[in-house]
Amino acid sequence: MSPKTNQLTSTTYSKARFAHPFYLPVPPASRQPINGHTSIIDWSKTQLGPIPPVIKNASLVLDDVIGAAGVQEIEQVGELRFHALGDSGVGTAQEAANISDEMATDFSPSAGGLNPAFLFHLGDVIYGPDKAAHYSERFYVPYRHYPGKIIAIPGNHDGEVISSVDSPSLKDFQANFCAATAAVPPQAAGTGIYRETMTLPGVYWFLDAPFARIIGLYSNRLENPGFLDGLTDKGQNDSSQIDWLTKTLSTIAKAKDNKALVIATHHPPYSQSGHSGSAQMIQTIDAACTKAGITPDLFLSAHAHNYQRYTRHIGGKEVPYIVVGTGGMPPQPVVSASGSPAGGPGLTYDSAVSSLGYLYVTISAQQLKTEFWQLGQSHTKAFDTVTVDLTTHLII
Repeated sequence: MSPKTNQLTSTTYSKARFAHPFYLPVPPASRQPINGHTSIIDWSKTQLGPIPPVIKNASLVLDDVIGAAGVQEIEQVGELRFHALGDSGVGTAQEAANISDEMATDFSPSAGGLNPAFLFHLGDVIYGPDKAAHYSERFYVPYRHYPGKIIAIPGNHDGEVISSVDSPSLKDFQANFCAATAAVPPQAAGTGIYRETMTLPGVYWFLDAPFARIIGLYSNRLENPGFLDGLTDKGQNDSSQIDWLTKTLSTIAKAKDNKALVIATHHPPYSQSGHSGSAQMIQTIDAACTKAGITPDLFLSAHAHNYQRYTRHIGGKEVPYIVVGTGGMPPQPVVSASGSPAGGPGLTYDSAVSSLGYLYVTISAQQLKTEFWQLGQSHTKAFDTVTVDLTTHLII
């Protein structure tokens, strides 16, 4: 039979037979449209949420987060240090609290610039409906002992709208991380916790810091995969974040200095387990990087509830792509890593573990180092460490 006949007569193409009618052996280009679509990706893009407008060109400097004196301490030490993780805000967030307490041991009141500058939360701060009502026990309470500031990008669960109380999308994330003025919100003060809201310029942003530039992106609210596009309230495609990314990368490329470039999304570009990678999203980011003539030195993501590290060999660089959705959700099983090729040419799968924990990033003028610390390892030995020479852009 011809492919068309098969599609019309076989149960493999029947909407009555499968809840997922795109479960087909023929490629999308050869399929007959189902409700106007030939693949689940086509349909998924009609479910994207809006991307709220940003202010100040979505840009800030580290002084805006930790103050000028704190930045001077980091410059004097010669290193920028920060924590990173995602996927924390579920239930009573007890596991998130345990991880927070372990991260807090990396601080000392007398350490100055040696202390981590901040925690970079990679999204899914709050799971479930009625997010405003849960910011207390799922964010402010678990991080009550964490002495550093917390910056964030939203994950898919932060953007989801399960009921009308969460509409419009991202309103509660913005209230807590993109406030017009820093203030202790009722969700914190009501339980005796002092933590002020953050004043990020939007749900995506560019942070200029000593030794590093960090771009945080919103990969929207689908369970999978991620997209940088959005949909307006009228259902029109919104490419504003992509346009901003291209312009921002072009500006960074003109700086001609040795600062490391870190890009982060909630959805992972590459993933072997838990949640799949986002091929179209990384193609969008690659296109913006290519147009600007720049390559990141580190890519951070979450969403899959485990730790995975890939090395991408691109443009003469060796770039770590790290998944660290290990902030509190029950760990998902992960495929063992052996340094073998994965997901296409120039990509190797180098380390993985099904575990809770956090990433510790250290960046100087010469090197970028990441360490993954498993929960309960007593800070004796990191599970995985990788160091990039920022002169040669190779892993050492």
